[in-house]
Amino acid sequence: MKTTRLFPLALAAFLALGGCSKDSGSNMAKMEVLLTDAPGDFSAVMLDVQQVQIHTDDTNDENGWQALPLLKAGQYNVLDFVNGRSALLASADFPPGHVSQIRLVLGSNNYLVTRDGTRYDLKTPSAQTSGLKLKIDADLTQDVTYTVLLDFDVAKSIVERGNGNKADKDRFLLKPVIRAVTTAVAGGIKGSVTPTTAQPQVLAIRTSTVPNDTLSTFADASGGFLLRGVPAGTYRVEFFAPSPLKNVVRTGINVTNTQITDLGSVDLK
Repeated sequence: MKTTRLFPLALAAFLALGGCSKDSGSNMAKMEVLLTDAPGDFSAVMLDVQQVQIHTDDTNDENGWQALPLLKAGQYNVLDFVNGRSALLASADFPPGHVSQIRLVLGSNNYLVTRDGTRYDLKTPSAQTSGLKLKIDADLTQDVTYTVLLDFDVAKSIVERGNGNKADKDRFLLKPVIRAVTTAVAGGIKGSVTPTTAQPQVLAIRTSTVPNDTLSTFADASGGFLLRGVPAGTYRVEFFAPSPLKNVVRTGINVTNTQITDLGSVDLK
């Protein structure tokens, strides 16, 4: 199958050490790569994942890329992986050493389904055909697991062309925007909303730094939401609910690198 490698337009990397490997007697390190999603307003977004590769130096030498064994090659509906859910793409043992980059290799069968049930192939601009490459600079250490979470931002990654003509087969472009984060050290924000049917967009805006970082997700069908890989700091959390429900803002939310901050239940009525 022909594959297409895609560069993201933007990414932010928050990387650190993972937990200890179960096999404490080995002389290997472990790297795990997971996929999660910051969703958009679609019924499905299918990514055709064919390979995950790592590179041990900062050069562009193609011979330096090594493929990690995938648990399953093929299509993933990234909208399935919200509110803390993720897909384990790859897990492999490696000798201790430096890993500088990670690259996601996609096949040609990427598409989305709109809310009205119409399917559109996701077209890739020709300028983005040489690889979805993220810099990580991880030093793998014996008996330590390094977990890299690829946080795919659907709302920013899907670009609608022209005037939104439903008959246009090339209506949507895929311009991936991905954050690379680790779940072992970075903090998070979780909670729930009522009514559970609201499924609001949730924005977490870091107010303790300039420029302000902004992360987003949606509450799921049970009302729950979870933002992972949130850097330490103070945040303003905003909930954007559909009418006639009200929007809600929580301020002064403190996040550390060692635990998930629980906002409890947020009433949108």
